[in-house]
Amino acid sequence: MAFMPPGAGYDRAITVFSPDGKLFQVQYAQEAVKRGLTAMGIKVKEGVVLAAEKRIRGKLVEETSIEKIFQVDEHIGAAASGLIADARVLIDHARVEAQIHRLRYDEPISVQTLAKKVGDTKQLYTQHGGVRPFGARLLITGVDNGRSYLFETDPSGVVAAYKCQVIGGGAQTAAEFLEHKYEENLSLDEAILLALGALRLVVEGELTPDKIEMAVIPVKTAKFERPGLQEIAKYLSQLGKPPAKPAKE
Repeated sequence: MAFMPPGAGYDRAITVFSPDGKLFQVQYAQEAVKRGLTAMGIKVKEGVVLAAEKRIRGKLVEETSIEKIFQVDEHIGAAASGLIADARVLIDHARVEAQIHRLRYDEPISVQTLAKKVGDTKQLYTQHGGVRPFGARLLITGVDNGRSYLFETDPSGVVAAYKCQVIGGGAQTAAEFLEHKYEENLSLDEAILLALGALRLVVEGELTPDKIEMAVIPVKTAKFERPGLQEIAKYLSQLGKPPAKPAKE
């Protein structure tokens, strides 16, 4: 009898439980997210901030074509990490759901409802043969009824609410920084500086405006906004010098 490696037959084209209760395809999708660039969301009383690392692969690439933060509706945005092609499909689905809700109920969709609909779609792709889980995490954030919200959806379909959350390759380093620095009473400007400070720890080389993608949704306007390069540069100038890295032994 030919030798079968551990897990063989349970991690092929169909997503089924292994004898020890694992879904290997979902775990592989989680690993795809870890290989993605860092993105984060921060929620404060004045609004929400989305920030993501942007890496241009070559001088011939149009910078505007590289997108990791997306507008879903007037009051909702999302950041993605992992397989961005998968994330783009989910974003298109979220946009359709937001418009269907407006037409059906004559009101904007709530952030929580939209996050759950995206989570339901992700979960659906973990239980049918011939499909694979989406290899992307999404941070879905926005403002409704005068309050800010931040949700994360992972490849398994789990939806969770956060005050701030980081996804992607540098998630652990940035999350540790946020755990020490985050406070609920921060202003929106302070939240932007906090996000840039966390990104500075994971971005290769000097943190410059062209390496950052950012969006904010203030509670006052409940409108999705993208700061320009000059505005991001102004915030970077307020960060001061980066902390000295510990010397190698």
